[in-house]
Amino acid sequence: MLDLIEIKIFCAVVDSGGLTAAADTLGMPKSTMSRRLTQLEQRVGQPLLRRQSNRLQLTEAGRLFESYARQMLRLSQQGLQVIEDLREEVSGELQVRCHPVCAEPWFVAALESFLDRYPGARITLKTEDKLPVNGASQGAIWCWFGADPESDLRYESLVQLPASLYASPAYLAQQPPLLHPGDLITHDWIGGELCVSEGVLLRHRQQGEYLCQPTSARLLFDDVGMRMSAMCRGRGIGIVPDIRVRALNQAHPDSLVSCLPGWQAAPWQVGLLYPYGRQPRKVSALLAHIRSAIPPSWRGCKLDKLPTRCEHDALYRERDLANEL
Repeated sequence: MLDLIEIKIFCAVVDSGGLTAAADTLGMPKSTMSRRLTQLEQRVGQPLLRRQSNRLQLTEAGRLFESYARQMLRLSQQGLQVIEDLREEVSGELQVRCHPVCAEPWFVAALESFLDRYPGARITLKTEDKLPVNGASQGAIWCWFGADPESDLRYESLVQLPASLYASPAYLAQQPPLLHPGDLITHDWIGGELCVSEGVLLRHRQQGEYLCQPTSARLLFDDVGMRMSAMCRGRGIGIVPDIRVRALNQAHPDSLVSCLPGWQAAPWQVGLLYPYGRQPRKVSALLAHIRSAIPPSWRGCKLDKLPTRCEHDALYRERDLANEL
């Protein structure tokens, strides 16, 4: 059985004409190369090289063997390339996790169009609102709602969607006028991901920021569609992305209206989570496809400068101090 390393050394010596130059090319000790060449000649039972004028020249057996040796190296390289191409091929199973808030039609459509483009790929999609523990599901791609969760996965922000307070006209008609964020405390709240126990920070270009405390939601939704449906039925007020309300009202006019025009809630952040390092071709192709599939209307979203977390906490402390006084 011939050794490919010995064959590679043999061809390198033939190309360079000597052990020293071949050793520099391959980054191997000259003594190791000399020993491997001797082993190769022992395997074939013939001397393949002879020294002449400080150069190694091919013997007659060496000239015959050289063409086959180079063919073996080429076949070896082709075999490795086939394996590499298989690894780089966009095919096989892909695990995708989607935060319930991000379970939008565009995302599912993006996965479907990816499968149309790559017939050999398969995708398992699950909705989950909690990140894996201790590295579980490391190979999965996540479409994540919220800021960087600071996990062991890489976070890539996709878009920030402006969000505001909305309710149905029928609900607002039955309630006292809502003139200021402070009035929210008397209204029913349709909650979801928002942690109302810490207050809801709203911002107005002219009136500044206000940290309000709505009533605790009695029914929590992790699905935006169900939350908006409850709001349309007059169950209360909720915060949803402006762009979702515009789409709803285009299909069903005046389903939801702004409760406090000019007041803006924190944006809804949507991003990707995936493992660090070089990704297999199928993973990098899916990530690129998701990025390109973001609805054009989402890419055009613009936000006012929003308060930082420190500013939020400062307002929270100011509110508590005012309540104590």
